[in-house]
Amino acid sequence: SQPVLGDVSVTNTTPSSVQLQWSVPKDSFDSFMLQYRDAQGQPQALPIDGGSRSVTVPGLSPSHRYHFHLYGLQGRRKIDHVSTEAVTGTEEPEELALPSEEQKHEKPQNETPPSDAHPVQAVLEELRVSSVTSSTVGLQWRVPEGSFDSFMLQYRDAQGQPQALPIDGGSHSVTVPGLSPSRQYRFHLYGLRGRKKTDRVSIDIITAKEPEELPLHTEEPQHEKPQTEAPTSEAAPATAVLEELRVSSITPSSAQLQWSVPKGSFDSFMLQYRDAQGQPQALPIDGESRSVMVP
Repeated sequence: SQPVLGDVSVTNTTPSSVQLQWSVPKDSFDSFMLQYRDAQGQPQALPIDGGSRSVTVPGLSPSHRYHFHLYGLQGRRKIDHVSTEAVTGTEEPEELALPSEEQKHEKPQNETPPSDAHPVQAVLEELRVSSVTSSTVGLQWRVPEGSFDSFMLQYRDAQGQPQALPIDGGSHSVTVPGLSPSRQYRFHLYGLRGRKKTDRVSIDIITAKEPEELPLHTEEPQHEKPQTEAPTSEAAPATAVLEELRVSSITPSSAQLQWSVPKGSFDSFMLQYRDAQGQPQALPIDGESRSVMVP
């Protein structure tokens, strides 16, 4: 019996993103593949883990109709297929209040008292940095009281254009991609009930300098160990070992990598590569991970 892919539906739209959900009423898939055409008509493919039932598609254009095709895969074979369409929001994200004198943790002036439906007002606290690279920032926050339906992160990009990143209400962390090196950003995280912003915290962050030049000579062996590797010290008798970096899936716009750690453990990983323009990129990865999707 083959797995069955249920209806795919649109659960949220913004001027620059669409969130989709689907069901798998029978059996399970190894992975999913979402395909669509961008505003320029170019085909895009977004690989998705087989355990997922929702995805947020970023980088879309305002007021544009998109047709999404979701495929359920076993191995590399497409088993089932459902489609839907969505129109992105008609307006750019609202202008952000970014005067230099604004307090980092200033609360919105239009905050309303708790309603009868929500007797406990949710509280948003401690927006802080968990990681910084030249092109990404990882953020974490706390919700010590109550809960939010969703979050919205707003900031201005390097060109001064407002950006809005929707986040699931169960999340307490996010990684913001596509930033510029050595640049200061001010991030505003809003807690939402329905579509109403009820609390906010803010933070200023400066991204790192560009990564140092990467040793990408074609003659370098794939598993060459660094010449400066130190012998095992008495304080760390078991040196962690990294092995078997391999490609598990590939599309025209992404690659998924997997690796193993047969001995010891690492605090974190750093993936470095050059983009199509030859610029070095660095992607931080949690130490517990054994795979990553490079978009």
